[in-house]
Amino acid sequence: MLPGLCARVVVEVGDNVTKGQEVAVINCMKTEYSVASEYNGVVKEILSKEWDELQVGDPMVILEVEG
Repeated sequence: MLPGLCARVVVEVGDNVTKGQEVAVINCMKTEYSVASEYNGVVKEILSKEWDELQVGDPMVILEVEG
């Protein structure tokens, strides 16, 4: 995938998320891509804000993982 922009983060600190739930959206070459959580957990920190430039692999949200 190419570098892109953070279109939006759809969770807030303290939210419970489940594996597969959308947490953010990236805009790359005028196309939006959903970013889904890989784990169940609680949002502890949001690292990206709208229109931040992102490289492949950049973290956007930090979760406290259950278990």
